[in-house]
Amino acid sequence: MEDLSLWTTGLLLVGGFAAGFINTVAGGGSAITVPVLIELLGSATLANGTNRVAVLLQSLVGIGRFQKGEKVPWRRTLPLLPSAVIGGLVGSKIASELSPELMKKLFGVVIVLVAASVVFKPTAWSGGSGGRLKEPWLSIVFFSIGVYGGFVQAGVGFLLLAGLVVGLGMDLVSGNAAKLVVVVAFTAVALPVFMAAGQVRWAVGLVLAGGNMLGAYVAAHFAINKGAGWMRWALVAAALVAAGRMLFF
Repeated sequence: MEDLSLWTTGLLLVGGFAAGFINTVAGGGSAITVPVLIELLGSATLANGTNRVAVLLQSLVGIGRFQKGEKVPWRRTLPLLPSAVIGGLVGSKIASELSPELMKKLFGVVIVLVAASVVFKPTAWSGGSGGRLKEPWLSIVFFSIGVYGGFVQAGVGFLLLAGLVVGLGMDLVSGNAAKLVVVVAFTAVALPVFMAAGQVRWAVGLVLAGGNMLGAYVAAHFAINKGAGWMRWALVAAALVAAGRMLFF
């Protein structure tokens, strides 16, 4: 079941690199890795749990690179974590017991709407206009995103960026850095739930994580040095591909 041959290792590393890069500057990288994991492990639940190992380590590397460039907005991000963590715990508990297919379809539609807003309302994604979301909506939104992230993971980056950039007025570079902090927070509580359910295959997850971490580092480096302009179109492309996989595959 876990045949870590040279071919399998290479596939995990290459897929992980692509996913780590896409996850760090946009979202939807799990739309690449989860199908690979399903094929390798023979189970969607094992794939969902094992993928969290790579996501957690990839996000930590990305945060480190953004922090080196002084792009992590800690003061604005930390207050969001309690709601997201509680949501992640709830979502992962549901995911360990139920099929994620319906929620994937629903959020496929949401991600299409996110992509459309980037194209047709680009000023909303320019950031820098201060917070638009206020309490209690702020906590409700990030709790809901945490539930989805704990449940499925694939595509959660788009929802986080919408909340951070459109909802809170961050620019895309800072928003991506903040996104990784939130992902680490809810993944750190979701992963033990999947472990307790026996849904994590560590050998596969750690090899995949090697590719994810390298992709995350390269993507964060690009984001810091090239700015936010190109990231809007990377976000649109990644969103459409991820939504297509969620809706039709």
